[in-house]
Amino acid sequence: MNDKPRIAGILFDKDGTLLDFDASWGPVNREVALMAADGDQALADALLQACGMDPVSGDIVPDSLFAAGNTVEIAEGMIVAGSPFALDILVPKIDACFAKAAEFSVPVTELQPLFASLHGKGLRLGIASSDNERSIRVAAERFGILPFVDYIAGYDSGHGKKPEAGMVLGFCAATGLAPSEVAVVGDNNHDLHMGLNAGAGLKIGVLSGTGSRETLTQHSDMILSDITGLEALFA
Repeated sequence: MNDKPRIAGILFDKDGTLLDFDASWGPVNREVALMAADGDQALADALLQACGMDPVSGDIVPDSLFAAGNTVEIAEGMIVAGSPFALDILVPKIDACFAKAAEFSVPVTELQPLFASLHGKGLRLGIASSDNERSIRVAAERFGILPFVDYIAGYDSGHGKKPEAGMVLGFCAATGLAPSEVAVVGDNNHDLHMGLNAGAGLKIGVLSGTGSRETLTQHSDMILSDITGLEALFA
Protein backbone atom coordinates (compact mmCIF):
# COMPACT_ATOMS: atom_id res chain seq x y z
CA MET A 1 0.00 0.00 0.00
CA ASN A 2 3.02 2.33 0.09
CA ASP A 3 2.42 3.52 -3.46
CA LYS A 4 -1.32 3.96 -2.91
CA PRO A 5 -3.33 6.77 -1.30
CA ARG A 6 -4.20 6.47 2.37
CA ILE A 7 -7.44 4.49 2.38
CA ALA A 8 -9.75 4.89 5.37
CA GLY A 9 -13.00 3.55 3.95
CA ILE A 10 -14.26 0.85 1.60
CA LEU A 11 -17.45 1.18 -0.43
CA PHE A 12 -18.64 -2.22 -1.69
CA ASP A 13 -20.92 -3.08 -4.54
CA LYS A 14 -23.33 -5.86 -3.51
CA ASP A 15 -24.15 -8.33 -6.28
CA GLY A 16 -21.13 -10.11 -7.71
CA THR A 17 -18.96 -8.47 -5.05
CA LEU A 18 -20.46 -9.46 -1.70
CA LEU A 19 -22.94 -11.96 -3.13
CA ASP A 20 -22.37 -14.80 -5.58
CA PHE A 21 -24.07 -13.39 -8.67
CA ASP A 22 -25.07 -16.60 -10.47
CA ALA A 23 -26.24 -18.47 -7.39
CA SER A 24 -28.15 -15.48 -6.05
CA TRP A 25 -29.62 -13.97 -9.20
CA GLY A 26 -30.00 -16.62 -11.90
CA PRO A 27 -33.35 -17.94 -10.61
CA VAL A 28 -34.55 -14.45 -9.66
CA ASN A 29 -33.87 -13.01 -13.11
CA ARG A 30 -35.86 -15.84 -14.68
CA GLU A 31 -38.74 -15.21 -12.25
CA VAL A 32 -38.68 -11.48 -12.98
CA ALA A 33 -38.66 -12.03 -16.74
CA LEU A 34 -41.60 -14.45 -16.60
CA MET A 35 -43.54 -12.02 -14.40
CA ALA A 36 -42.74 -9.12 -16.76
CA ALA A 37 -43.84 -11.29 -19.69
CA ASP A 38 -47.17 -11.95 -17.95
CA GLY A 39 -46.48 -15.69 -18.05
CA ASP A 40 -45.46 -15.92 -21.71
CA GLN A 41 -42.29 -18.08 -21.66
CA ALA A 42 -41.19 -17.16 -25.18
CA LEU A 43 -41.45 -13.46 -24.34
CA ALA A 44 -39.69 -14.09 -21.01
CA ASP A 45 -36.73 -15.59 -22.88
CA ALA A 46 -36.64 -12.51 -25.11
CA LEU A 47 -36.70 -10.24 -22.05
CA LEU A 48 -33.81 -12.18 -20.49
CA GLN A 49 -31.78 -11.69 -23.66
CA ALA A 50 -32.63 -8.00 -23.80
CA CYS A 51 -31.31 -7.61 -20.25
CA GLY A 52 -28.11 -9.55 -20.93
CA MET A 53 -28.86 -13.10 -19.77
CA ASP A 54 -28.71 -16.16 -22.00
CA PRO A 55 -32.02 -17.95 -21.34
CA VAL A 56 -30.42 -21.37 -21.86
CA SER A 57 -27.00 -21.15 -20.19
CA GLY A 58 -27.80 -18.37 -17.72
CA ASP A 59 -24.60 -16.55 -18.66
CA ILE A 60 -24.66 -12.79 -18.02
CA VAL A 61 -23.13 -10.28 -20.41
CA PRO A 62 -20.70 -7.97 -18.53
CA ASP A 63 -22.07 -4.44 -17.98
CA SER A 64 -25.52 -5.45 -19.28
CA LEU A 65 -28.78 -4.42 -17.61
CA PHE A 66 -28.84 -7.46 -15.32
CA ALA A 67 -25.15 -7.01 -14.54
CA ALA A 68 -25.18 -3.31 -13.75
CA GLY A 69 -28.61 -1.73 -14.22
CA ASN A 70 -31.02 -0.56 -11.55
CA THR A 71 -34.67 -1.59 -11.36
CA VAL A 72 -35.95 1.33 -13.43
CA GLU A 73 -33.40 0.67 -16.16
CA ILE A 74 -34.20 -3.05 -16.19
CA ALA A 75 -37.94 -2.32 -16.36
CA GLU A 76 -37.43 0.16 -19.20
CA GLY A 77 -35.37 -2.39 -21.11
CA MET A 78 -38.04 -5.05 -20.64
CA ILE A 79 -40.80 -2.72 -21.80
CA VAL A 80 -38.84 -1.85 -24.95
CA ALA A 81 -38.39 -5.60 -25.52
CA GLY A 82 -42.12 -6.26 -25.27
CA SER A 83 -43.30 -6.41 -21.66
CA PRO A 84 -46.97 -5.40 -21.58
CA PHE A 85 -46.73 -3.61 -18.23
CA ALA A 86 -46.42 0.14 -17.72
CA LEU A 87 -43.26 1.38 -16.00
CA ASP A 88 -45.06 2.47 -12.82
CA ILE A 89 -46.51 -1.03 -12.49
CA LEU A 90 -43.41 -3.01 -13.43
CA VAL A 91 -40.85 -1.22 -11.22
CA PRO A 92 -42.47 -2.06 -7.85
CA LYS A 93 -43.13 -5.62 -9.04
CA ILE A 94 -39.43 -6.09 -9.84
CA ASP A 95 -38.34 -4.42 -6.60
CA ALA A 96 -40.57 -6.79 -4.64
CA CYS A 97 -38.97 -9.79 -6.38
CA PHE A 98 -35.49 -8.44 -5.66
CA ALA A 99 -36.26 -7.80 -1.98
CA LYS A 100 -37.59 -11.35 -1.59
CA ALA A 101 -34.48 -12.70 -3.34
CA ALA A 102 -32.22 -11.07 -0.75
CA GLU A 103 -33.52 -13.61 1.77
CA PHE A 104 -32.07 -16.45 -0.33
CA SER A 105 -28.88 -14.85 -1.70
CA VAL A 106 -25.52 -16.62 -1.42
CA PRO A 107 -22.39 -14.76 -0.19
CA VAL A 108 -19.04 -15.10 -1.95
CA THR A 109 -17.45 -15.80 1.44
CA GLU A 110 -18.33 -15.62 5.14
CA LEU A 111 -19.08 -11.89 5.28
CA GLN A 112 -19.38 -11.33 9.03
CA PRO A 113 -15.77 -12.24 9.92
CA LEU A 114 -14.41 -10.23 6.98
CA PHE A 115 -16.43 -7.11 7.80
CA ALA A 116 -15.59 -7.45 11.50
CA SER A 117 -11.89 -7.68 10.65
CA LEU A 118 -11.91 -4.69 8.29
CA HIS A 119 -13.95 -2.67 10.78
CA GLY A 120 -11.48 -3.65 13.48
CA LYS A 121 -8.68 -2.10 11.41
CA GLY A 122 -10.49 1.24 11.69
CA LEU A 123 -11.91 1.22 8.16
CA ARG A 124 -15.32 2.76 7.54
CA LEU A 125 -17.49 0.44 5.45
CA GLY A 126 -20.40 1.01 3.11
CA ILE A 127 -22.50 -0.72 0.47
CA ALA A 128 -23.63 0.95 -2.76
CA SER A 129 -25.81 -1.09 -5.10
CA SER A 130 -28.05 -0.63 -8.12
CA ASP A 131 -30.55 -2.75 -6.18
CA ASN A 132 -33.14 -1.07 -3.93
CA GLU A 133 -32.13 -0.07 -0.41
CA ARG A 134 -34.58 -2.45 1.23
CA SER A 135 -32.95 -5.45 -0.46
CA ILE A 136 -29.48 -4.32 0.60
CA ARG A 137 -30.55 -3.99 4.22
CA VAL A 138 -32.23 -7.40 4.20
CA ALA A 139 -29.02 -9.01 2.93
CA ALA A 140 -26.78 -7.05 5.31
CA GLU A 141 -28.89 -8.03 8.31
CA ARG A 142 -29.12 -11.64 7.18
CA PHE A 143 -25.35 -12.02 6.93
CA GLY A 144 -24.64 -10.23 10.22
CA ILE A 145 -22.70 -7.29 8.77
CA LEU A 146 -25.14 -4.46 9.51
CA PRO A 147 -23.34 -3.46 12.76
CA PHE A 148 -20.14 -2.85 10.79
CA VAL A 149 -21.72 -0.85 7.96
CA ASP A 150 -21.73 2.94 8.19
CA TYR A 151 -23.66 3.61 4.99
CA ILE A 152 -26.07 1.89 2.62
CA ALA A 153 -27.24 3.29 -0.70
CA GLY A 154 -29.50 1.80 -3.35
CA TYR A 155 -30.70 3.34 -6.58
CA ASP A 156 -33.71 4.69 -4.64
CA SER A 157 -31.78 6.23 -1.70
CA GLY A 158 -31.52 9.72 -3.17
CA HIS A 159 -27.83 9.66 -4.14
CA GLY A 160 -28.37 9.10 -7.85
CA LYS A 161 -27.43 5.99 -9.77
CA LYS A 162 -24.24 4.32 -10.94
CA PRO A 163 -21.96 5.30 -12.61
CA GLU A 164 -22.64 8.80 -11.25
CA ALA A 165 -20.51 9.96 -8.31
CA GLY A 166 -23.39 10.46 -5.86
CA MET A 167 -23.24 7.19 -3.92
CA VAL A 168 -19.53 7.66 -3.21
CA LEU A 169 -20.05 11.28 -2.21
CA GLY A 170 -22.90 10.20 0.06
CA PHE A 171 -20.56 7.71 1.73
CA CYS A 172 -18.05 10.52 2.22
CA ALA A 173 -20.70 12.78 3.73
CA ALA A 174 -21.80 10.01 6.11
CA THR A 175 -18.27 9.16 7.27
CA GLY A 176 -16.37 12.44 7.01
CA LEU A 177 -13.89 10.96 4.55
CA ALA A 178 -12.55 12.58 1.42
CA PRO A 179 -13.10 10.69 -1.87
CA SER A 180 -9.35 10.18 -2.09
CA GLU A 181 -9.54 8.14 1.14
CA VAL A 182 -12.16 5.74 -0.27
CA ALA A 183 -11.63 2.43 -2.06
CA VAL A 184 -14.51 1.43 -4.34
CA VAL A 185 -14.83 -2.34 -4.84
CA GLY A 186 -16.99 -3.84 -7.57
CA ASP A 187 -17.38 -6.49 -10.23
CA ASN A 188 -18.36 -4.32 -13.19
CA ASN A 189 -17.46 -1.06 -14.87
CA HIS A 190 -20.44 0.83 -13.46
CA ASP A 191 -18.78 0.47 -10.05
CA LEU A 192 -15.35 1.49 -11.31
CA HIS A 193 -16.68 4.42 -13.33
CA MET A 194 -18.57 5.59 -10.24
CA GLY A 195 -15.30 5.57 -8.32
CA LEU A 196 -13.54 7.39 -11.14
CA ASN A 197 -16.26 10.05 -11.38
CA ALA A 198 -16.10 10.64 -7.62
CA GLY A 199 -12.30 10.83 -7.46
CA ALA A 200 -12.01 7.71 -5.30
CA GLY A 201 -8.49 6.98 -4.11
CA LEU A 202 -8.59 3.32 -5.16
CA LYS A 203 -10.75 1.40 -7.62
CA ILE A 204 -10.65 -2.36 -7.11
CA GLY A 205 -12.20 -4.82 -9.54
CA VAL A 206 -13.16 -8.30 -8.35
CA LEU A 207 -13.57 -11.37 -10.55
CA SER A 208 -16.37 -12.92 -8.48
CA GLY A 209 -19.20 -11.43 -10.54
CA THR A 210 -20.09 -10.53 -14.11
CA GLY A 211 -16.89 -8.71 -15.06
CA SER A 212 -13.73 -10.31 -16.42
CA ARG A 213 -10.08 -9.33 -16.16
CA GLU A 214 -10.36 -8.02 -19.70
CA THR A 215 -13.43 -5.86 -19.03
CA LEU A 216 -12.20 -4.52 -15.68
CA THR A 217 -8.50 -3.85 -16.29
CA GLN A 218 -8.83 -0.50 -18.05
CA HIS A 219 -10.73 1.28 -15.28
CA SER A 220 -9.37 -0.35 -12.11
CA ASP A 221 -6.22 0.29 -10.11
CA MET A 222 -6.01 -3.39 -9.21
CA ILE A 223 -7.95 -6.62 -9.64
CA LEU A 224 -8.59 -9.25 -6.96
CA SER A 225 -10.09 -12.69 -7.33
CA ASP A 226 -12.69 -11.73 -4.73
CA ILE A 227 -13.10 -9.62 -1.59
CA THR A 228 -11.15 -12.05 0.60
CA GLY A 229 -8.04 -10.45 -0.91
CA LEU A 230 -8.82 -7.25 0.99
CA GLU A 231 -7.54 -8.81 4.22
CA ALA A 232 -4.00 -8.93 2.90
CA LEU A 233 -4.31 -5.62 1.07
CA PHE A 234 -5.24 -3.76 4.24
CA ALA A 235 -3.12 -5.81 6.65
